[in-house]
Amino acid sequence: MEDKGGIERITVNPQVMVGKPVIKGTRIPVALILKMLGQGMSRGEILREYPRLEEQDIYAATMYAAQVVEHEEVFLFPVQSRLVPA
Repeated sequence: MEDKGGIERITVNPQVMVGKPVIKGTRIPVALILKMLGQGMSRGEILREYPRLEEQDIYAATMYAAQVVEHEEVFLFPVQSRLVPA
């Protein structure tokens, strides 16, 4: 797979957007880019909406999200039924 945008384009700084991951040099959160993609916006539409972004920033946002999910720990807890016998 070709690397079209590394996560080095993403920064986390407590002084910027309360520490949410953003595109370096902007206040554009990774979550916003992912949400727009999830809503069906094309990369072109996102770039027109946010001219400071570059196409590599969009790829970096998706790569960042993939790495977060890949390293996410999942803990399963037993669930008790709350059904009351009739």
